[in-house]
Amino acid sequence: MTRILITAIITITLALVFYTIGVWSEHRSKQLKKIHLIFFWLGLCMDTTGTILMGRIAKRSLFSGGLSLHGVTGMLAIILMIVHAVWATIVLVKKNEDSAKNFHRLSIAVWAIWLVPYLLGMIIGMR
Repeated sequence: MTRILITAIITITLALVFYTIGVWSEHRSKQLKKIHLIFFWLGLCMDTTGTILMGRIAKRSLFSGGLSLHGVTGMLAIILMIVHAVWATIVLVKKNEDSAKNFHRLSIAVWAIWLVPYLLGMIIGMR
């Protein structure tokens, strides 16, 4: 394994850890809090970093030709994570308590969609 691959695996796994902590702690509390927002943004930063690193590797791999299910779902997941983190930030800044109480419904959906490219990446990497 190359150093860039090891770094990418670590950052993507940290994304899973941070995002999972943020989403599930927010879901269990049924109230969006600042600490959840911090975990959402940390997860997004780690996922973006890992994705960029994996993209550098993919340019030299079998999977770099055209669109792939992993690539499409990965891009969708990052876009959803951005929307999720920005919306959470807006909800907290505006102190909209109704939105903050119902926010956990969106979080679980985004997290579940995020798992698709994560798991696909693991499967592809094991080949």
